[in-house]
Amino acid sequence: MADLYKLLQESGAILKGHFLLTSGRHSDTYFEKFRLLERPEVLSEVCGEIAEHFQHETIDLVAGPTTGGIIIAFEVARRIGKPALYVESENGKRALRRGASVAPGSRVLIVDDVFTTGTSVVEVADLLRSLSAVIAGVAVLVDRSESPVDFGAPFFAAVRVMATSYPPNQVPPDLAALPLTKPGAGRSI
Repeated sequence: MADLYKLLQESGAILKGHFLLTSGRHSDTYFEKFRLLERPEVLSEVCGEIAEHFQHETIDLVAGPTTGGIIIAFEVARRIGKPALYVESENGKRALRRGASVAPGSRVLIVDDVFTTGTSVVEVADLLRSLSAVIAGVAVLVDRSESPVDFGAPFFAAVRVMATSYPPNQVPPDLAALPLTKPGAGRSI
């Protein structure tokens, strides 16, 4: 496997500036996951690493939250020969839609793209546990979290990158002086 961090840099996935993250926090580093997700040959290789890492775990399903987690769930599930489960948002909460279901006791590997605060993964884990599923593991492409989250299951990140984020009322002056960009909007706000 090629160095994922190097691939992220070469693909333009690592951006520097002043960014407003989905979590509402501010950061000087942003990971544009779609630069990686639009390269199937690279993404497939990274998903292969996730599948290999969890090869000794008993897994019945691979679940990923919308949006990027769906693509990753598909490829990891394909590689381990198990079904994929896509967890969507409905009325502001994570939900199984389109007739999807989880049998009680199912061992589920949760996958996602970029891990910052862990909110998406925690919401997926909470939903699955409410359905009596067991979290067999959690895997992400990029872990940019500042403090670990304990899921009560093995955690794997294809790459770990230090990227500090700040609450809106604690943005350092040098960062605040830069134009604020909301990723996805493609423009300063």
